[in-house]
Amino acid sequence: MLVDFNELPDHSRIWIYQSNRGFSEGELQELEQSLTEFLKQWTAHGSDLHAGFEIKYNRFIVIGLDQSNASASGCSIDASVHFIQGLEQRFQVELLDRMNVSFKQGEYVAYKSLQDFKKMAKEKAVSPNTIVFNNLVATKQEYLDSWEVPASESWHSRFV
Repeated sequence: MLVDFNELPDHSRIWIYQSNRGFSEGELQELEQSLTEFLKQWTAHGSDLHAGFEIKYNRFIVIGLDQSNASASGCSIDASVHFIQGLEQRFQVELLDRMNVSFKQGEYVAYKSLQDFKKMAKEKAVSPNTIVFNNLVATKQEYLDSWEVPASESWHSRFV
């Protein structure tokens, strides 16, 4: 069951999928339609899942799930992963590779391999003040408070 992302409670579970590139306006419309259709029919053991989404910076897909009524099961999580894999193929993007880092360079969102990010930190091209995206946040509250933070306040701190 699709709900407005902003109406999801702060304790809602969050999944963030970062794209290796920004989506075009046309792709964003297709992406929003696909997410809407998927979340309308997403269930766990026959129970509707109350979920919503938002797309940030034309490259991050954020799915939130209010687990008050029903929690995601192994099968429903598998269904969401298969859905995301389908998006990867459809749009020719990477969404599931967790070994990459996104960070801000001015207003631009950069996407680098973890190895390249470490190298940039060593060369002082990124600093503890560089804004990074902590895609490991697990709840909507953490997403709101700790997703977009200086590297020094994230797991990225070990590199800067």
